[in-house]
Amino acid sequence: MRRTVIAGNWKMNMTPSQTKAFIKELSPMVKGRDKCDIVLCVPFVDIAVAAEAAEGTNIKIGAQNIHFKESGAYTGEISADMLKEAGAEYVVIGHSERRQYFGETDETVNLRVKAALAAGFKVILCLGEVKEQRLAGITDEVVSMQTKLDLAGVSEDQLSRVIIAYEPVWAIGTGLTATPEQADETCGVIRSVIGKIYSAKASEDIVIQYGGSMNDSNAAELLSKPNVDGGLIGGASLKTDKFTAIVKAAN
Repeated sequence: MRRTVIAGNWKMNMTPSQTKAFIKELSPMVKGRDKCDIVLCVPFVDIAVAAEAAEGTNIKIGAQNIHFKESGAYTGEISADMLKEAGAEYVVIGHSERRQYFGETDETVNLRVKAALAAGFKVILCLGEVKEQRLAGITDEVVSMQTKLDLAGVSEDQLSRVIIAYEPVWAIGTGLTATPEQADETCGVIRSVIGKIYSAKASEDIVIQYGGSMNDSNAAELLSKPNVDGGLIGGASLKTDKFTAIVKAAN
């Protein structure tokens, strides 16, 4: 059975002191909810505090980006060694906001994925279509191409540390959500592509999250679908009660 993974993507929210207080409040609320993996992907300045606060709990800590070079003249970027020493175990790569606002391409996403895997991280790889592509009926082609390009050069052994987060861009932060049937169908397309470029076992084993406005009210129905193995949660991950409700739905 695939593990369900519920990951919060805090985006640009929470200071270190707020992070410490949040995890202190959250940890007893999700204690014993061990049928899913629980991850908080926090801003760079919060990672060390989050890792310390989460020690001894069932909460894992992730970053929201990583650079593909070990060091150098890359102002504002963060290397794998920096993230590792700070205490991150997971890293989100290729989020639509990184692609839209900061020039990420499938090529740079692929470089970051390979760098993160080489450094021992677990990767949450984001991909998905924009509204125009959905309306044009080319969602399957878009996510298939992204899957192939973003995982180019990644071995099947390394793939065991990759989680794919399908996030329809038109549903992120808009309050819109793909129907459970749409989410399941597109996650199934991604799973099929993994089977073609790797193996049937890899297709069966890969964890695929849904990442488009999953919240406490729709999580149970989305997570009931056979190809949806968890969620990459935005706004609802900033509220302990809402995030806990999603974790409970996954359990």
